[in-house]
Parts: sequence; C-alpha cells; structure tokens
Amino acid sequence: MPQATVHLLRHGEVHNPDGVLYGRLPEFHLSRLGQEMAQLLAEYFRERAAAGARITYLAASPLVRAQETAAPTADALHLPVHTDSRIIEAQNYFEGMKVSKAELRRPRHWPHLVNPLRPSWGEPYKEQAARMMAAIQDARLQAISLAAGDFGADGPEAIMVSHQLPIWATRLSAEGRRLWHDPRKRECTLTSVTSLVFDDGGNLADVRYSEPAAALLPGAASTPGA
Repeated sequence: MPQATVHLLRHGEVHNPDGVLYGRLPEFHLSRLGQEMAQLLAEYFRERAAAGARITYLAASPLVRAQETAAPTADALHLPVHTDSRIIEAQNYFEGMKVSKAELRRPRHWPHLVNPLRPSWGEPYKEQAARMMAAIQDARLQAISLAAGDFGADGPEAIMVSHQLPIWATRLSAEGRRLWHDPRKRECTLTSVTSLVFDDGGNLADVRYSEPAAALLPGAASTPGA
C-alpha cells in the first residue's frame, strides 16, 4: 500500500462565555473567531490540494464544534464529512463545571482526583489513544482506497477533526512517551494540525505538527474541552 498521512485537526475556538469545561456537552458552537480559524484552515488545505496533495477523506467528531470546523474544509475540497464517534472528546467528571482551585478543594471531588496518571477524573489516556488510533488506521485505509487510480506524486491524505486531549494522548502514545502530563504543556493549539505519516506497510513513520492559524491565536480563549 502507498504511504499515507492522517492529519488530526483540533477544532476552532468555542463560544463559552461562562468558561466551563464543556467536554461532550451539546450545543457548544464555534465563536466568531473560531469560525475565522476554520475558514483559514480550509484555505490551508485548499492550497495544499492545489499544490498536489491528494486529500481524499474527511471525518469529524460528532460534537458540533468539530462539525463546524470541518464544514469549510469540506466545501473547499468538495468532500463529504464522515462522522466518527471514536474521535470524540474525552469523557470527564468535571464536565459542565467551571474548574478552579477552590472548586477542586471541595471534598465531594476528591475521589476523582486520587490518580492523575490514569486519570481518575475521566476516560483513561490509554483508552483515548486506542480508540483514536483505530479510527486513524481506518481513515488511512479509506484515503488509500479513495485515491485508487490516482497516480499523483504524493501519498493520499485524510483529515480528522477532533479535540485537544484525544489528539495529544494519541501523539504521546505514537511517540512512545508517557501519557500522563501537565495539561498546560500540550502542544495542540486551536486548529493546530498533528500529522501522522505512515509508511507503505501501515507503520507510523513520522509525526509532524503545525499551526496554520497561529496568527489568530493571540487573545483566543484557553479553556480546555477536557
């Protein structure tokens, strides 16, 4: 099979005036800035395609912020958006809360804070990485299948619009690093692109990272989804 690349795209900024940890809650739409980010990413991928990249498959988490981020790219590349529940945000006990040091001191939360290595407050990092990688491998095969008969110079590519923590857990796993980490040190900004490059045998050959919308990041909200 030919070499293929799967791009993990984090969604754009979310309208979240209360600053809650929105997790998997419904109806958290992109902000106006988030919509601008999504448009910029669409232009980025359109230019890649115009330069010869064979982007043949596009998928997104079922959450509305991911779907809204994917929509401009779908229009730019004339691709349908496939919804994949395996690349959804991580489950989190604190979902819907405004997490602060004062809130975390409440005794009712303590049972969920006993093991940060797992982590005990949400979906285990290993499970996140496993479900993501299963979806990534399927996307890789889909991209190859859809590119059959196209003998362009570049290998086929897929785009998957997901969320910060699952993307970061996947990257840590792919690079053989420990999965527990400081959330403040994740290299996965809004609308960043984490690219997994696979060789002809389907083995991971490289991990690349870029921030096509870096110019829009100053002043963007930093409240994580999980």
